[in-house]
Amino acid sequence: QVQLVESGGGLVQAGGSLRLSCAASGITFSINAMGWYRQAPGKERELVATISSTDSINYADSVKGRFTISRDNAKNTVYLQMNSLKPEDTAVYYCNLRRYFTKHEVDYWGQGTQVAVSS
Repeated sequence: QVQLVESGGGLVQAGGSLRLSCAASGITFSINAMGWYRQAPGKERELVATISSTDSINYADSVKGRFTISRDNAKNTVYLQMNSLKPEDTAVYYCNLRRYFTKHEVDYWGQGTQVAVSS
């Protein structure tokens, strides 16, 4: 049974920093792609950053230069370092693990962690 547990959210002033963590269990972590998504009130869930099993990284344009995704396969954990936070970064942040099969893929999600940035 795959479990993803996020931590590190909270309330921060604009310009501040937060570090999110997502610990995975129940799956071979190192061979899967990981990512962070977010959902603001009244909006659809959107991609923030992804990191593949070979450490190929992709960022949303809105967070490039401010956020850094990384993974520690020894700890089965993926991180999101968020710097220079803006009020528009306020959202529930979700950890994602994507497991690839021959003809399809399966997504697993964490429960989400709230990030609130005050102006």
